[in-house]
Amino acid sequence: MPNYIKIFLLFVVIAPNGFGQEKEPTTPEATEFYEPVPPKVIPGTNGTPPSDAIVLFDGKDFDQWISSVDSMAVKWHLNEDGSMTVKDKAGNIQTKKNFGSVQLHLEWKSPAEVQREGQNRANSGVFIQQRYEVQVLDNNDNPTYTNGQVGSIYKQGVPLAMASVPTGEWNTYDIIFHAPEFSRGGNIVEPATVTVLHNGVLIQDHFVIEGTIKYIGWPKYQAHGKAPLVLQDHKDNSRVSFRNIWVRELD
Repeated sequence: MPNYIKIFLLFVVIAPNGFGQEKEPTTPEATEFYEPVPPKVIPGTNGTPPSDAIVLFDGKDFDQWISSVDSMAVKWHLNEDGSMTVKDKAGNIQTKKNFGSVQLHLEWKSPAEVQREGQNRANSGVFIQQRYEVQVLDNNDNPTYTNGQVGSIYKQGVPLAMASVPTGEWNTYDIIFHAPEFSRGGNIVEPATVTVLHNGVLIQDHFVIEGTIKYIGWPKYQAHGKAPLVLQDHKDNSRVSFRNIWVRELD
């Protein structure tokens, strides 16, 4: 919720007598608000983003992205069907723009030809603020540790369901992320939270993130500001493809 709405609602609650206890309304008008007025957003149709979205990838180019390895041009494959595919050993890619709290939409698919097992089958990930990973993995007939399976908050949050489509078909992720808040001294005040819908199925429900994702060790918070979104090259010939990526800023 934007801060200006929080402040307005707080004022409404305490303003009548200054002690946080409102008098019981005696007319319907007493409980009707006309401010703040929400901004108008035109919804997308047939897979197009809403009117206030920032389009990060529409299949035409990598203009919104750089290599995480050297901050140079992206070396992944740009495909004729409007998607991009991880290029083995090319490294992660990240957005040029930094983000805080966001609504993020993207589509991904694993290769139709099944290769390898466990964490080495079509492994990638969506890192929010470079630190908090929503796992991408082909888990069809491919069990692994559940806090590392598809849709997990890696090594932290087990998904509520496994909602993948058949191997080789397009999955969707719709992610609502609220960035952590830190004190001036760098202490965590409000941890990050994330909600994830996988192919329209709720798999993470306002999950409270415990800190930066770690492969080994416990997660910990370190103060930070806005940061890029990252797509992972897992360096295992994952060949995961992405398309139709857009984001709405929530702060």
